[in-house]
Amino acid sequence: MSSPTSSPQSADTQVSADSATRSWRGRLPRTVIAALSVALAVAVVLAILFLRARGGAHGGTAVSQIPLRPAALQTLRLRGMTAAVEARSIQAPLIAGQQVGTLTITRLVPSGSRVKRGDLLVEFERQAQVRDFMDKQAQSDDENEKVIEQQAKEAAVRAKDETEIKQAEDSLAKAKLEMEKVELLSRIDAEKAQEDLDEAQATLAQLKETFDLKRKAAQASIRILEIQRDRTHETMLHAQSNSALMEIHSPIDGIVVFNTIWKQGTMGEVQNGDQVRPGVAFMQVVDPTLMEARVPVNQEDLLGLKIGEGALVHLDAYTDLVFPGQLESIDPMGTAGDFSPKLRKFSATFSIKGHDPRLMPDLSAAVDVDPAGAGSAGSGLK
Repeated sequence: MSSPTSSPQSADTQVSADSATRSWRGRLPRTVIAALSVALAVAVVLAILFLRARGGAHGGTAVSQIPLRPAALQTLRLRGMTAAVEARSIQAPLIAGQQVGTLTITRLVPSGSRVKRGDLLVEFERQAQVRDFMDKQAQSDDENEKVIEQQAKEAAVRAKDETEIKQAEDSLAKAKLEMEKVELLSRIDAEKAQEDLDEAQATLAQLKETFDLKRKAAQASIRILEIQRDRTHETMLHAQSNSALMEIHSPIDGIVVFNTIWKQGTMGEVQNGDQVRPGVAFMQVVDPTLMEARVPVNQEDLLGLKIGEGALVHLDAYTDLVFPGQLESIDPMGTAGDFSPKLRKFSATFSIKGHDPRLMPDLSAAVDVDPAGAGSAGSGLK
């Protein structure tokens, strides 16, 4: 049977529809067409996943759960800095009782030097402290002489007053003897003896009262001088201790590491002859045998970490150094993220096993977390 022949009217209608479609597509921008295509593809993928999930719920093949870290991404890389477990900060000394703007370094051990406990690390210019100590020492000696001189004067005055009291007591005893023979005396002599007795008693009482007042006044005067002397002596001791503070010795065995500080208008490490403000921490002494890596962890990666988890620590500065490590702790208090306050980050600490002279604090490091346990580290371990 022969196929039916299309009518001229149908052919004209089809040509008009194709022309309209091409005209409509030509009017749309290419970006819109691309966006519609992507949206259609996403819709198809979501529909397939939905159908598979329903099939698993009704006894069909279940869709596998997506792991927190997929099999292809078992190793989580975190970036942070190395730090010493045991370190002592060295600060420019605070001078007691003095207004000091800056301290000048006269001796300084080089950065990276290995030191023992008690070794000299830095010495500051101490001329002002020594001069102050010598001035206060001379003033203290002078005030001590004043105390001794006042004590000697008081001893002499006390001896004189005691002599006068002794004489008054003798006069009183004599007057009492005269009164014992008053019956043998005339009336006039008896009255005179009574007057002498009354006068001797009054004189002795006045001398004793004056003696006590003089002693209290003399003790107060001496005490004032002693307080001034002791105060000057304490100032002298402060000056002496300030002079001793100009030398700083190492508190532990370790390696010297300089801090970057603001000095003389720029940021940098201190050098011999530089001036440092009191209280500024310009140096550290670290124990290089115990090191750790401190890294920030995003809250999305935090759930996949466990205490005791193995890791490998890489140093950016020395690509040949790889150290085994272990997650030791996670700070429970998170901080706001860099891009969103809703996304928080936490500080994690990884211990570093092994040692190398190049392993120092404040080196940028990459920590590869391996849930199965970190393997043996690369070369460079000591």
